[in-house]
Amino acid sequence: MMGVLRWRLAVSACTTASRRSATRLPVCRKKRLPPALKQLHQLLTKGLQATATLWPPLQNAYRFLDQAKAILANPEQDTGQHVRERYLAHLAQMRGEIAPLGPLEEAFEHFCHQSSTFAIGLFQCYDVAGLPRTNNELEHCFGVARVHERRATGRRGAIPGVVVRGSVRVMAAVTSKQQVFSLEELRPKDYQRWRDLRRQLQQREETRRQQWRFRKDPAAYLAAIEARLLQ
Repeated sequence: MMGVLRWRLAVSACTTASRRSATRLPVCRKKRLPPALKQLHQLLTKGLQATATLWPPLQNAYRFLDQAKAILANPEQDTGQHVRERYLAHLAQMRGEIAPLGPLEEAFEHFCHQSSTFAIGLFQCYDVAGLPRTNNELEHCFGVARVHERRATGRRGAIPGVVVRGSVRVMAAVTSKQQVFSLEELRPKDYQRWRDLRRQLQQREETRRQQWRFRKDPAAYLAAIEARLLQ
């Protein structure tokens, strides 16, 4: 009898202790978003709802562009003529399915028209080894030349010197950044070609001077031309 009583007291004490520990455990509650994130979430939700009709045309447009990109990548190493035929067929398919593009229809029509117009020279890079597919490197070279001219002159607009002597100044600005030339390398090898180049530059400079004289005093410039014609 005493053993049973002790057992009941022990069970009651364990139950009471477990209840007390359970009440002390932290309760997992759902945390709320901070006010800034909540406001951002509301703005994004409203933006997506307001532009819901614009996303399907963009998805269709990117689908067309991804297909065109895959053709131009040419993983099969096909000839330029084969790539051109596949690309023009893809443009025809785009024009046939241009209605789902919605507000992008006019832009894609212009894209297809320009691609078809210049298709003759767009695919030479697949047949000529070393010919780049884009003019990005060429644009980079012109950008380097513009930076050099701006640093040297302080002018941000069009520089007349580049127009007159661009054939030598641009080349010098681009090549001098890649290589340091010695005196022997700078010495002309073909003097006749060097003289012809200097003559062309002098003619351009003279044309530029005449244009400046005309802008400065048009009446006097035209009178001098008329006097030379009447001689």
